[in-house]
Amino acid sequence: MTTPLKLAGALGHEAADKRIDILRRIGQAGSISEAARAAGVSYKAAWQAIDTLGNLAGSPQVAIAVDGAGGGGARLTPAGRQLLQAADEMARAREQALARLDGRRGAAAAAVAAALGMRTSMRNQLPCSVKAMKTAGGMVRVELALADGGMLAARITRESAQLLALAPGLPVLALCKATAVHVGATIARAAGRNLLRGSVTRASRAAGGGEVALALDAGLQLVGFAGSGHGLKPRSAAMASVDETAVVIALAA
Repeated sequence: MTTPLKLAGALGHEAADKRIDILRRIGQAGSISEAARAAGVSYKAAWQAIDTLGNLAGSPQVAIAVDGAGGGGARLTPAGRQLLQAADEMARAREQALARLDGRRGAAAAAVAAALGMRTSMRNQLPCSVKAMKTAGGMVRVELALADGGMLAARITRESAQLLALAPGLPVLALCKATAVHVGATIARAAGRNLLRGSVTRASRAAGGGEVALALDAGLQLVGFAGSGHGLKPRSAAMASVDETAVVIALAA
């Protein structure tokens, strides 16, 4: 029985990274290594794109006719060609929709609509922009500027940074789970952790601690958890701590 191709899953972030571009270049060149060079990413990143698309679509997008060492002998499967066709149709529809939303308000509305179309279990979604990037080994530390001047940092792999085409000034979303955010009246600084200041808007009164919502100094909302006996009350000052590796970067448009 043929497995249905999950186009919606594979195309959910088509405009947010280079996966579709890499797939298209593989179809043109018949080589993963050549497609990677043309797309400006590493061979490893190209394979990550192929694997991710296959997982999201529920069917392999690329077939290797030979051993594949060095990237030779790659071709698109029928599912891969169908995915590219769907991507082209969605791109045309998106361009038509954006053409109807002209002016600054229209552009903002389009960005919000794109962000709302992303479904995730991560409750914290903070609009920001890339300020700087520093590579160390196989990881990239991305400094993110929040809307009103606050700062946040994320650590992601070099391949993820390449596939997202991250660059200073690029608007992005910083995502993190509420369970990854520790809230307290005071929190000591530590290497590799973000520290954000704000005021409590609501706090659990459970004896064992619980969920706390903060209005950050940057004007954004953040949800986290505080331990037992935290003593936090609405309008009291508080701090939130989240590990840099717990921050996920996403593109909304």
